[in-house]
Amino acid sequence: MNTLWKYLQYGYLVVGVIFLIEGILKWNSDKEQAFIMFGFAIFITVIFFFKRKFRRKIEERNKKQ
Repeated sequence: MNTLWKYLQYGYLVVGVIFLIEGILKWNSDKEQAFIMFGFAIFITVIFFFKRKFRRKIEERNKKQ
């Protein structure tokens, strides 16, 4: 199961890149919506790093047991 979570966490980065691209594409037509997309991209990227740190912490704790 840990292997599955290890690879699924990169899905957050994929979604973050999608939001970033959407924000770039909407920049000329609707700046307000583009800023929302950029905000989601940043938020999802932060979630990726948080989950990665948390997963590594759990793995280290499981190795000690």
